[in-house]
Order: sequence, then structure tokens, then C-alpha cells
Amino acid sequence: MPRVQAIDSLDRTLATLLDRSPARHGAIVIVDRDGPVAAAGLIERPFALASVTKVFTATAVHLAVEEGTLTLEHPAGPAGSTVAHLLAHASGLGPDGRVLADPGRRRIYSNAGYEILGRVVTDTAGMSYTRYATEAVVDTLGLMHTTLAGSPAHGASSSARDVAALASAWLTPGAVLAASTVERATRPFIGELAGVLPGFGSQTPNDWGLGPEIRGHKSPHWTGAHNTPATFGHFGRSGTLCWIDPVRGRAMVWLGDAPFGPWATTLWPEAADAVLDVSDRRHHDR
Repeated sequence: MPRVQAIDSLDRTLATLLDRSPARHGAIVIVDRDGPVAAAGLIERPFALASVTKVFTATAVHLAVEEGTLTLEHPAGPAGSTVAHLLAHASGLGPDGRVLADPGRRRIYSNAGYEILGRVVTDTAGMSYTRYATEAVVDTLGLMHTTLAGSPAHGASSSARDVAALASAWLTPGAVLAASTVERATRPFIGELAGVLPGFGSQTPNDWGLGPEIRGHKSPHWTGAHNTPATFGHFGRSGTLCWIDPVRGRAMVWLGDAPFGPWATTLWPEAADAVLDVSDRRHHDR
């Protein structure tokens, strides 16, 4: 990943945001379509990603689809469910793997579904999910501080610099994933499904793509009021997030060692708005 170019006002904003968080250690990186533009904190230190792991898993699954290893229509999970249903939390599986609804009826956030996706990749690729995802994503992007060990739902660790490289790849279709793949993955799969967004309550609709969550018009939400509805990404229980706003042309990665809690529901949206405002002002002043 190219060296971060310092933008004094934005760098100061990021440092202030980190100081306001309860984390003892943390990092923020902002990227646009030309690469990283600002950073603060320990950007090369690995942190537990928790559910931000799912962005890596989804990337690996989409690469497997592109190369013909599997298809989105491949049966997986409960009867009638497919790889696409599992990616979009629409399989009917609950968090613990119990079937709570028919496929395509409700948006039920399910770590168990991503565990199944890992097994599907293992079965179809002829190698373990960990090896496949490492070769397909980590090695392709040249990530130096990322380990995809354990659960494909929540087991990875990575640095803010590395996650920002992945975010940049999603922000620039064709860099890793084909433009058609990104377009398909970042529009709602089975629109208008209601469901609970963990940490933010019931949402109707609870839009989700094939891997990334989609902001849409959700309220409350962990992104900012100035993020466009097309914004997509994920956050994790370990106090981590990655959002990509393809309309604004910005992505933000925040990693740290303070678990998700009330602080994040307030600070993260404020941080998103501050980042977008400061970067827009600088762009207009050029």
C-alpha cells in the first residue's frame, strides 16, 4: 500500500477522535480512490477484527465465484438456502445455527452462516478456507499484518493499514474484484427484508449485500448522517469498523482494543461526518 500522505487538518481530526475513544491502543486510516490520505495511531499493529473478518471472507467467496470454484446459487445451509443467502444473512439461520425462518424471509444476522461458507470454500476449493482466503486475498493484496485464522465469521486479526488496502480494493472496482462483482455484492440482496442490526436494533428494511452491510436509510446507524445510502461495510464487536462510500469516494477503517459499546454508537457516526466534512473542505480548497 502506498505511503500515507499527511493532511494536517484530517490527521489532527483522526488523532482527536482516537483520543476520545476508550481504547488504549487504536488506529484510523482514511483512503480515497487514489489510495490512503490520512492516518492516526498504530496503523501497522494487528487488532482482533471480530466481524470485520466477514469482509475478508466475502471477498474470498466472490473471488472463488469469479474463478468458477463455486457459484452464488450453490446450495448451502438450510433447505432452499444458497451461498448468496448465507452471505446476506437471509438463510433463516440464527446466530447459533438454529433455523428460525425460511430462506429469504427475514434478515437474521448469523455467524453460523459464515462458518458454513468457510466449509463450502474448503469443500469446493480443495484446500482449507484459511489457505484459500490467505492466498486469494492476503497474498494478492500484499498484506503484511493480517492473519485469517479460526472462524471465517470473526477470527481474523489485521492492521488498519491492511484493512484499508482491502477497503481501497472495494472502492476501486477492478483492482481485485471485477466491477460487476462489486456492483452485485453492494446492492441489497432480497430488498425490503426486515431484521435486527446488532447493536442498533430493528431496521425495516435491513439492507444487506452479498457480504457487506448496506447503509440505506437505517437509523440509528454506525456510519454518519453525511454518508450516502450506498455506503457499505461492516463493524465488529471488538471495536472495529470499515465503511466504504462509493459516492463520496472515501473509506474509513477504525481498529482498536475497546469492545463495541455505547461509546461507539455515538462516536463512530460523529467520526464519519467529521472525516467527510474535513476531507471535502480540503478538496474544495484545492
